[in-house]
Amino acid sequence: MAIKIERKIVKYNVQKPEDKAAAEQRLADAKASGTSGEGEVFRDKNGRTAKVIRMHEKLERPEMLVGSTYKIKTPISDHAMYVTINDIVLNEGTEYEQRRPFEVFINSKNLDHFQWIVALTRIISAVFRKGGDVTFLVDELKAVFDPRGGYWQPGGKFMPSIIAELGHVIERHLQSIGLMRKTQLDQHQQKMVDEKRAEFDLRAKQADAFSKSHFPEGAQLCGKCSTAAVVMMDGCMTCLNCGDSKCG
Repeated sequence: MAIKIERKIVKYNVQKPEDKAAAEQRLADAKASGTSGEGEVFRDKNGRTAKVIRMHEKLERPEMLVGSTYKIKTPISDHAMYVTINDIVLNEGTEYEQRRPFEVFINSKNLDHFQWIVALTRIISAVFRKGGDVTFLVDELKAVFDPRGGYWQPGGKFMPSIIAELGHVIERHLQSIGLMRKTQLDQHQQKMVDEKRAEFDLRAKQADAFSKSHFPEGAQLCGKCSTAAVVMMDGCMTCLNCGDSKCG
C-alpha cells in the first residue's frame, strides 16, 4: 500500500514489536474503561472537533514563536546578559489555549561564560520541550551558589550566583504566562510588613544637621558627633555638644 507523504520528514523512529503490543494494550484498557484513549477533545470556532494538544518532545517547532527577552546586569561582570524565552501557543483560539516555554537563548559579549551558556540553554530547552511540569527548574537553578560569593541587586536583593538569577528570570516568565502563581502575602502579613517598613523608615530617616537647634546660629558641623555645634571659643574651635576641641 503506497502512502503519500505531503510534509517534510524531520525525524523518525523505529517501532518495535513490543512497542506495538504496549500501544494495543493501552487502547484496550482505554476502551475497557469507557474512554476513547485519545484524550480530551474540543470544538473550534468553525465547528470542527479536534484533540487537545499537550506539550511533548515530538511536537514540531512552528515557523513563529512568541518570545520575551530579559536583561541581566550583574556587578561582577562588565557585560549584560540577555535571556530570550520563546513560547509555543497550544490549542490557539480555543478554551484550552495555553502558552508553554519551548526554547531559551542567552546572549552575552563575555566569552568566559560561552561554554556553560551553550550547555545550559540546550538542557533547559530540552526540558521545556519534554513537556509536563517544568517549574522544578526554578528551584534547581535558584539553589546554585557561587563559591566566590554572590552579589546584591540594585533593589537590595541578594543573588547567590548568576545561575540563581537566571532561575529568577525563568520564574518571572512562567508567572507571566500562567504556569506559576505569584507568591503573595495575606492581609495580616502585608499589614505587619507595612508597619515594620514604616517603623524602619522613621528610624532611619536622616535629620538635617543644620535644621533648627538650640546651638548658636552659624555653628559648624562637628566631625566627632556630626552635630552643627562647633563655635569659636577662647580662640579655639570647640563643639558645644560633645566638648571636642581642636586645642585638646
